Amino acid sequence: MNQYPLTVKRSIELLGVSLVVVILVVGRDIFMPVIMAFFISIMLLPIYRFLRKRNVPKSLSIILPILLVLLFIAGIVWFLSAQVGILVDDFPQIKQNVAKHLQSLKEWISGFTKMSVSKQENFIKTKSDDLLGMAGSAAGGAFVTLSGVFVFVGLLPIYIYLILFYKDILLRFVFLWFKTDDHAKVKDAVYETESIIKSYLVGLLIQITYMTILLGGILLLIGIKHALLIGVIFAILNLIPYVGALIGNVIGVLLTLTSSTELWPVVTVLGVIAFVQFLDNNILMPRIVGSKIKINALVSIVGVFIGGSIAGVSGMFLSMPIIAVLKIIFDRSESFKQWGVLLGDERPNKSPLTFPKFRKLSPVSTKAGTIDKK
Repeated sequence: MNQYPLTVKRSIELLGVSLVVVILVVGRDIFMPVIMAFFISIMLLPIYRFLRKRNVPKSLSIILPILLVLLFIAGIVWFLSAQVGILVDDFPQIKQNVAKHLQSLKEWISGFTKMSVSKQENFIKTKSDDLLGMAGSAAGGAFVTLSGVFVFVGLLPIYIYLILFYKDILLRFVFLWFKTDDHAKVKDAVYETESIIKSYLVGLLIQITYMTILLGGILLLIGIKHALLIGVIFAILNLIPYVGALIGNVIGVLLTLTSSTELWPVVTVLGVIAFVQFLDNNILMPRIVGSKIKINALVSIVGVFIGGSIAGVSGMFLSMPIIAVLKIIFDRSESFKQWGVLLGDERPNKSPLTFPKFRKLSPVSTKAGTIDKK
């Protein structure tokens, strides 16, 4: 592509990006399970290699790690089911608490807007009827979505098995895609991709574990109802960068409001979540994952929303590892190195507008791309 004018090269790049996005949107039901299986397969590679070194048959070396993953998922589902069961048992008390909160809210609105309680109740009744009508029309769509989830989960073990079984064919295909002179760079990219994905995904599993224990344990000691459920929901949602933590806070507050008529438990839950997040962001997670994944906050947030718009929740979860893999590829390509700079979090020490050397692709002195919170 070097013989083309710069405008043509950039147009081809943008056209390629647009084409990839269109393909992902159109074929998300096909590609998302494959991408998820690819990342899980890389995480299972150490177990597979360990079993192969001990002369365990290849098929069995693949099936055993998959069974471990299925047992782990089954454990999470069982735990959530048990916690939801406790929540259902408390439903009569929850109903009373919600009624008290709604009454207090109506009185506050009445004093603030001069709108009577009876008018508020009529307004709520009208909107409730509208919501019930919308829920009925959306039931078919929800059924289709639920069916898609079962198909997604059902295909994962099959894809993981096939990816691990045919990994040598896939690697040979990757090398044949490039010139022989570039095979050394391709090999380095493959090893670094494997290392980063493993450290990132294993780090996320550790993060879920310690955040559930820390958050749920502290809230349990304080005496907050449904503490473990709040802990595990927040830990799982926290995997979605930036957006997940906000949703987790909202769910934690709602669960606390339904189990108490007082305000102090809500303040306590928010305070404990803020404390655990501070430990996670500044002490625990940097030591577990380290500084291997250097993606700036702007790209992270935009990537999460793009992933969510393309493939829903699974796209939001997969956005960060996909961006990390893309950065590895871009950093090793002379034609796409500028995209690697865009994804990274290392800012030039001085403005490229003033100092020409910071406009080039050659290595420059940088500083951490953290956002100053003042």
